[in-house]
Amino acid sequence: MSGHHHDHGHDDHDHDHGAEKPWQAVRTEALESLLNDLGIISSARIDEIVSHYEDKIGPKSGARVVARAWTDPAFKARLLADGLAACAELGLGGPETEYLHVVENTATVHNVVVCTLCSCYPWTILGLPPAWYKSSAYRSRAVREPRRVLAEMGLTLADDVTIQVWDSVSEIRYLVLPERPPGAEGMTEDELADIVTRDAMIGVARVQV
Repeated sequence: MSGHHHDHGHDDHDHDHGAEKPWQAVRTEALESLLNDLGIISSARIDEIVSHYEDKIGPKSGARVVARAWTDPAFKARLLADGLAACAELGLGGPETEYLHVVENTATVHNVVVCTLCSCYPWTILGLPPAWYKSSAYRSRAVREPRRVLAEMGLTLADDVTIQVWDSVSEIRYLVLPERPPGAEGMTEDELADIVTRDAMIGVARVQV
């Protein structure tokens, strides 16, 4: 499967999210326990690694990219043309992403990212993916009924807003460039970066001042 997007309008289906723990989480916990018992790596060290990705390689990196695009039109143009090259200007990126496609939200088009096969994700830009991104419920429903899924996650879009769902694959990762929120006109780049969230860069939330 190659990376592509789906256009969606109204959707009348209704499905409940599965309440069970994702199989990926169960397997990860089992592997962590085994590695810890064998003395290969401690749970404390794993926590340090996770904290590193959350705090140093996490969504704060992506937020810097978004804030720069909001304040620098030339950078924004480069970002939309070649996401990896633009991120590299800020010292961000990694070899696991062959191509980073950045999609821009507007007043009439809203983009949301999913990986229907597994959990491909621009982790060098956004850090570790949230558990719900890897869940089978999100991976299947985000394509079939994105408007309903977004509403359940707290983002209600007007009926005249077109939703584009982008399906990540191992070669192509996607990053949503959210709309700059009203009331943020006088904010500095650093201040803007502080309000950009991971969920907004996946496309399941708006940035709020």
